[in-house]
Amino acid sequence: MQTESARMTSAAEARFRVQAPNSTPRAMLVIALDAAGRRVVERLAGGGWRHATFLTAAAPDALRDLEGATRSVRDEIAAADLVVFVAGPGGHAHAVSAIGLACSDRRVTTTALIVGATTADPPEVSRTLAQLRPWSLMVVVAEHDDYIGDMMTALRA
Repeated sequence: MQTESARMTSAAEARFRVQAPNSTPRAMLVIALDAAGRRVVERLAGGGWRHATFLTAAAPDALRDLEGATRSVRDEIAAADLVVFVAGPGGHAHAVSAIGLACSDRRVTTTALIVGATTADPPEVSRTLAQLRPWSLMVVVAEHDDYIGDMMTALRA
């Protein structure tokens, strides 16, 4: 008996596969929520990403680009397909609730990454996790900061 996997890789089934890359690249918004997140986001921004915008949370209802210009949360979320929150341990991700609510209103997918957690005290990681979890569909406690770049590559930013 042929397995389902073997049957799906046959030449007859291959004609049903999408043969071209996604014609509409994903618009990714990467937001640093605190100082630890900002360091990682600034480093990532130098990577030449074509479909990613890198911002920092200036206040609950405002964002800033890396040059310091203020951006509207609503406008930035409206242009995004995916929002990635980046924060470090310590519970300093206060802006996540307002930004997360804007994402929820627009049905924009969210992911959160906690960086620098391997050297932090568990209660500090827990405080940040408690802030991020209600507003993120997926939360990753990243062992290495390079994980974010790998994730963006996988999502074709």
